[in-house]
Amino acid sequence: MRRSIALFGLPILVLAGCAAPGSGPAAPTAPRPAAPASAPPATAPDQRWAAFYQQAGAVADAWRPGQAWRSGYVPLEEGTVLTGDPGFTDETKLAFSNGWFREQIALPTATPAAGTIRFPDGTLRVPLISAAEAYAQLDKGDPPPCAGRPAEPPPGGGVPKPGGGPTVEPGPDGPVSRTADHPCVPLTVTGVKLGSAPVRTSRGQATVPAWLFTVEGLRTPVARLAVAKPAIGAVPAAVDPGRPLAAGLVTAQDLDTVDGARLDYRVGVGACDTGITPLVLERDDVVVVGAGVIPPTGPCTMQLVMKPVSVTLKAPLGGRAVLDVARGTPLTVVRPR
Repeated sequence: MRRSIALFGLPILVLAGCAAPGSGPAAPTAPRPAAPASAPPATAPDQRWAAFYQQAGAVADAWRPGQAWRSGYVPLEEGTVLTGDPGFTDETKLAFSNGWFREQIALPTATPAAGTIRFPDGTLRVPLISAAEAYAQLDKGDPPPCAGRPAEPPPGGGVPKPGGGPTVEPGPDGPVSRTADHPCVPLTVTGVKLGSAPVRTSRGQATVPAWLFTVEGLRTPVARLAVAKPAIGAVPAAVDPGRPLAAGLVTAQDLDTVDGARLDYRVGVGACDTGITPLVLERDDVVVVGAGVIPPTGPCTMQLVMKPVSVTLKAPLGGRAVLDVARGTPLTVVRPR
């Protein structure tokens, strides 16, 4: 499920080997051909990225999560998640990514009874919030003014501001208009019910109580997690690796998808960097990720560009933390961009 994060120039270390001559009473045996310089031993990491493995090892050694990480509820996704493929168009994806919603129903304000989070290693009872409170967290506001939609209200029109003052143009319930590329409109909520949603947590993939909002134009509901704030554990602070990131290495920004042993994540690279190589250090309790790049030899704009990369672990991620190699930051899954 998708809802899914220091730069530049590392010298390349070239390893060459030569075979020892044979020994014995007869003439020496001819030496064996040297292994190609570009091929490190099959069991060793690529020596070009030795600095990554040194830094990743320091980050992994310093990782010390608290008790909540192991026995509480620490979500590693945003509070708004998708329950399946919504069938986004460009317009609906833009609205979802920005949190533009409007409701056409009365939202229940009653607080439901406690709910149960189901982890791979057990369950946890937690307090919940009402549908109205969940919607208030879901909705991030109205779309901004865009082409064809005036920033200033028409003379004699608009909606009065609370408490008096000048009027403003109608919000998302007003006329639809468009930007150059996409319509400037919100998603319309037409129904809501209490259910659950799959969420990546510090204890692996969990089933978490959620308010499921039916949205016009989407094939599946949009879920807003229903767990009350007092029951939500904080993601641990970043680990200090004690050294700056070596040149030629770049940071991981966030996760896009966790699918068994596959991790899709984004790295921040320079605008002219090439040869992006995803890098991973995998341990039993933690995974550290980043990437290597080939920096430009000439001038380039000072610009950070987000690039998607993927790695496949030796084993499914499970409840292991995924940390960024530069800052030791636990990475979380972000909503579609």
